[in-house]
Amino acid sequence: MNLDPNNRVVALCVAGMAIEGTAAEACLLFEQAWDARSDDYDACIAAHFVARHRVTPEETLRWNLMAVQHAEAVVDGRAAEFMASLYLNLGDANAAAGNDAAAFAAVVTARAHLSALSSDGYRNFVTLGIDRLERRLTVESQRRAM
Repeated sequence: MNLDPNNRVVALCVAGMAIEGTAAEACLLFEQAWDARSDDYDACIAAHFVARHRVTPEETLRWNLMAVQHAEAVVDGRAAEFMASLYLNLGDANAAAGNDAAAFAAVVTARAHLSALSSDGYRNFVTLGIDRLERRLTVESQRRAM
């Protein structure tokens, strides 16, 4: 994945990831990244990281949805490698908020975006996440049907 380390939003998010054990400090850096965004590409990255530190499922869902919407608005292909992961996170957020149909739809879309990722550890990681979420949704759906 090609991220420009000189991009202010990327640099802030990397710094936040480095101190995620200190959630409050990481959150401040992610929010600074959101404030520093200059286009949809920056916004999709920042929103993704802000979503990781929301308190309620609804807020997490809102930020994950914003990350996807901004990524979808990037017309030059820079966000293509993020899409599978962003839709996976959107699916997980929908599931946490009790929106199973939307979660299943996000799983399908996430899987469709896997082809943008090279065959490496990151693609395997995202694929495992998609598989895990799909299994969880299926089990929960079957349980409710009983």
